[in-house]
Amino acid sequence: MNEAEREAVARDILRLKRDRRAVILAHNYQRPEVQDIADYVGDSLGLSRQAAATDRPVIVFCGVHFMAETAATLCPDRIVLLPDLKAGCPMADMITADQLREEKAAHPGAAVVAYVNTTAEVKALSDVCCTSANAVRVLRSIEPGREIIFVPDKNLAAYASAQAGRPVIPWPGFCPTHHHWITQEAVARARREHPEALVVVHPECNPEVVAMADHVASTTGMVRYARESPARQFIIGTEEGLLHQLRKACPDKAFYPAAPHPGMICPNMKTITLRKVRHALETLQPQVTVPEPVRTRALAAIQRMLELGS
Repeated sequence: MNEAEREAVARDILRLKRDRRAVILAHNYQRPEVQDIADYVGDSLGLSRQAAATDRPVIVFCGVHFMAETAATLCPDRIVLLPDLKAGCPMADMITADQLREEKAAHPGAAVVAYVNTTAEVKALSDVCCTSANAVRVLRSIEPGREIIFVPDKNLAAYASAQAGRPVIPWPGFCPTHHHWITQEAVARARREHPEALVVVHPECNPEVVAMADHVASTTGMVRYARESPARQFIIGTEEGLLHQLRKACPDKAFYPAAPHPGMICPNMKTITLRKVRHALETLQPQVTVPEPVRTRALAAIQRMLELGS
């Protein structure tokens, strides 16, 4: 799609958004042109809060399936659109409700902390959800001495456990983009190429990479850190879609990917295009819903997360 076509589709989206009284939410990992037509761009915690707060009858969620499910859980009276139903999350698929039931049976009495990168069915079996922005606070909120099962990301579990001083029973899941592509070797190479840059990574990276970093944060936390830091150069260890937000927020600073292209791409996030957003608004399809009573039980875990904040 050339620039003129992009502008034409974007104009259609803005008109349809007005006609449908819709709000467009986009994750930081979306394509730049999708981020630019959104009403709100952010991380999972921020997007959850925006979904809960909106009074618009239609929510267009430019993210992946579990994110749209979270919006549908929070807003059962709204139409929640996911422009491409194939936009899934490999990490979320690494644990099922049946597997979590077995894990809970092996650890009776344990609290279950579920990363938002999980299905509604898994959230419904959990005590509280978390995001990368508030995982440490969530762990600290669990009563002392109680066992904690943390699903599904073993890397976030390791980071949050160390920061909170709370041991956890981790599930062996991971984000393929962060775990396989943002490696010690890749970060070391980026540091040699940009010796004055600070290394900022996402806690979904493996512990060896986290240990190399100058700062560890969620995507929104990375933008805040870059804006407030006196440093002028940064090596960024997360999905490359965030580079668009970083460069918009700090146009006078330089940002370099921690791994070579195309390693830092989440293919699922990139399935959503402007044309698909337009089609979703035109047809009010595809819709994402969560059946009762799964929604009610998942809602309790999500609300506890929102109450704890970041």
